[in-house]
Amino acid sequence: MKTDVYDEDQAPDVPQQSDIGKPKPQKTKAPAKAVSSKRLITALLVLSAVPLAAGAFRLTELAGGAEITSANARFFESPLPVVLHILSASVYTILGTFQLATGFRRRRPGWHRAAGRLLVPCGLLVGLSGLWMTLFYPSPDGAGELLYALRLLFGSAMVVSILLGFATILRGDVIRHRAWMIRGYAIGLGAGTQVLTHLAGELIIGPPSELSGALLMGAGWVINLTVAEWAIRKRP
Repeated sequence: MKTDVYDEDQAPDVPQQSDIGKPKPQKTKAPAKAVSSKRLITALLVLSAVPLAAGAFRLTELAGGAEITSANARFFESPLPVVLHILSASVYTILGTFQLATGFRRRRPGWHRAAGRLLVPCGLLVGLSGLWMTLFYPSPDGAGELLYALRLLFGSAMVVSILLGFATILRGDVIRHRAWMIRGYAIGLGAGTQVLTHLAGELIIGPPSELSGALLMGAGWVINLTVAEWAIRKRP
């Protein structure tokens, strides 16, 4: 005798009968992954809004010939690195947000691959231009050796993460590709979290000193990487 065996999730939808024989209305639920993707995209876009706005202000300042002060003189003396940094960071943070949303990525795999070809050079440009500015721009007031070292450390880590992510996908290793790209994006989005850590620091301890300012900057990167590692290990 032949019997058909199927999972409960694969069973056809059969209207349930009420006590008087009328079908009960069936409730439909929105897919959990789609809702999660929308929330993730919204949260990351909100987090990147402040640094993107600051970058747009800096470009306007450079294009409009604003008054040169001690705070912006280094940008006017050598504008190319900061312009490249702002433009590439804008593309990287916005497009990268959609790359991390699982539901969006699965529905549009072709878009994911096409965007990835743009995001890799943009991400590398973000990290390398940031390293260049750290090494060759005059240090701004209040930036000490600790902040200098942290910028070199995390900037280098971002570049290495993106290169490893690119190398692993060339070998077809999707799992490690995903992990390294998440780490690189987390570092790149550090500027958004640093806005929050500085606000929290000023509310708790008042205006930051050279040491506390560097620690608050470092905390932004550490928080992002901690969340990234949790997200990487959350999925098998």
